[in-house]
Amino acid sequence: MSNPTASSARILLAEDDNDMRRFLVKALQTAGYSVASFDNGLSAYNRLREEPFELLLTDIVMPEMDGIELARRATELDPEIKVMFITGFAAVALNTDNKTPKDARVLSKPFHLRELVSEVQRLLKAA
Repeated sequence: MSNPTASSARILLAEDDNDMRRFLVKALQTAGYSVASFDNGLSAYNRLREEPFELLLTDIVMPEMDGIELARRATELDPEIKVMFITGFAAVALNTDNKTPKDARVLSKPFHLRELVSEVQRLLKAA
């Protein structure tokens, strides 16, 4: 399978902060990605069961299903999916015994949008 280009890569975003979510969607769409966004992990997971995505971009602390649980289930559904966590609590994500996917990236808040987009591009190119 060929490497997806930026214009075809599909990103699933789970972020419970409405302003942050809108901000991220706009930045990623501007960079040429197709984005489906949800305000909780459970809704995002249900969408993931319906169709494949190249990248899961998720906040860690969310209601209903946190980002770590979402990532764990996402990689069970699709071992190829890339995972990037967004968090204000970097230490939480990097805790190796909480079953985070081994290649997951962590982006700590606050971050610049350019930083987000370049990390996303790097992660998708690593396929």
